Amino acid sequence: MTRLPGNAAAVRDEDAFDVQAVAKWLRHNAAEPIRSDGTIEDEPEVRQFAGGASNLTYLLSYAGRDLILRRPPSGTKARGAHDMPREHDLQAALKPVYPYVPAMVALCTDEAVIGSTFYVMERVEGTILRTDIPPELGLDEAGVRRLCLNAVDRLADLHAVDVEAAGLANLSRGPGYVARQVAGWNERYRRARTPDVDPLEEVMGWLHRHQPPDAGRCLIHNDFRFDNMVLSPEDATVPRALLDWELATVGDPLMDLAGALAYWVQADDDPQRVALRLQPTHTPGMLTRIEVVAAYAERTGRMVAPQDWTFYEVFGLFRLAVIGQQIYYRYVHGQTTNPAYGRFGDMVRYLGNACQRIVEGSP
Repeated sequence: MTRLPGNAAAVRDEDAFDVQAVAKWLRHNAAEPIRSDGTIEDEPEVRQFAGGASNLTYLLSYAGRDLILRRPPSGTKARGAHDMPREHDLQAALKPVYPYVPAMVALCTDEAVIGSTFYVMERVEGTILRTDIPPELGLDEAGVRRLCLNAVDRLADLHAVDVEAAGLANLSRGPGYVARQVAGWNERYRRARTPDVDPLEEVMGWLHRHQPPDAGRCLIHNDFRFDNMVLSPEDATVPRALLDWELATVGDPLMDLAGALAYWVQADDDPQRVALRLQPTHTPGMLTRIEVVAAYAERTGRMVAPQDWTFYEVFGLFRLAVIGQQIYYRYVHGQTTNPAYGRFGDMVRYLGNACQRIVEGSP
């Protein structure tokens, strides 16, 4: 019986592709044979993962082997986003020095095959956490704490990768990462804004005025969170793979941490923020956001005073608002019919208000 993850479902009509064309292309282009005899006599069963709101992810189930296909969504995309060759090549280069990356199988740059570029990788067996930790994992508070600390270690390990040795130095644009990020996300918000969300000009001005110098330069994931991790089947406190490298680059490590903690909803947060929770960071045993910052600082030696963390907190929340707004823009303009995207407007309005409150209370 095919083993399908709980959140893999039938492919949405708007996201369907020519399965026969992909199967035929893989027969001739996979890095190694799909089956031991080097042929594929049948087409894979295809399901679509419900998680994620940017690139589309599918499960290709062959007899005895599961693969993952990644491709861009339809409709207008943000400039520089959904670059399949970049995402594929980055993981292929990173795998030898950072083992927590899936193995690449093939990259297709011929858009004639399914109407877009795409790549295929091995599926990593294990659990991906969503809004709650499944009881069958058997994690008590101590286990949840170990999982949290191990996740921080994975981020610290990534930030310690030698980008020169990995052949990824070309991703760097040099000093000024923080300034480029502030200017870039401000521009993206203005470009994607719809009339039913706030302008947030005060927040954007505050970020511009309060931006610190770069805290360092290293390889960063830029979308580090629990639902982009695969936990080991043998020990659910151990993340064995990190997924979704679309936004990875060379940049400031504290900006990466800020992006991760924007998703980190605590049990004692206000009800609106708790309602937006997408991962189980409220679970007893989880570190608080401030404790995550302290654990990361202890692990890496990159210290940040609580008063200095305010910029990173606002930036992380604002960046998340922009990501949500870009998705909501596609929904408003009919570029997707996925009803889940229609709720992103409320998320953007909440995050904008949260940024505004922090800004108004800062020196």
